[in-house]
Amino acid sequence: MKSGAVVIHESVKDPYAELWFAEPAGFTALPLDALLPEPGTGAAEGLRAAVGPLLERVGSEIVRQEFIAQIASGQQLLAALREFGTVHCSVGLHRDDLGGSPRPLLSLFSITWRTTATAPRAVTAARAVTACVGHSRIEYVDLPSGPATLSETTVGPTPGSGLPQLPLLQVHAHLPHPDCKRMAVFTLSTTVPARRGEYRAILRQVVETVRFADPLAAEA
Repeated sequence: MKSGAVVIHESVKDPYAELWFAEPAGFTALPLDALLPEPGTGAAEGLRAAVGPLLERVGSEIVRQEFIAQIASGQQLLAALREFGTVHCSVGLHRDDLGGSPRPLLSLFSITWRTTATAPRAVTAARAVTACVGHSRIEYVDLPSGPATLSETTVGPTPGSGLPQLPLLQVHAHLPHPDCKRMAVFTLSTTVPARRGEYRAILRQVVETVRFADPLAAEA
């Protein structure tokens, strides 16, 4: 599995951005605002226009309803993530170059804001993993953006949920904001824990690029 080159996200020029980062090649950002539009808005009409041609090409009404149900299910998942504070989400697709024939590896990358008690950033970074059960491979690091912690959790689907019974590895990076009142949590999730080293390296690569102030303004 190769992480590829780092590509700067176009949101670096967003005047309302609260943090800046570079996302590695192989990830496709999900446009949360476009996929979760308010009813009656231009964005909602745009989503209908985008999905319409796909529905027209489906010959069977049963298949059409299944397709609509899948879209609705995806929207429910994204809505739940956004309610939890997620502001960025992207899907990663890489090729497994190790162990025989190459196969595609899927992952989900997200950035979530969490409100924290006012405290020094190093203290907040430490509390983020010590106050929760299940975090392992904990590493305290000093990034260009400030103190942070890297950790891992592994969970399994609830029996009877209908989901594949595969372990879910989540690599986390907790980066306290300079205002000492909130924290950005970067998470990379995958059902291939055997590649934990590669996925951890990808997340480390991402958080090394994080800035809480406009990097373009700093260069000016």
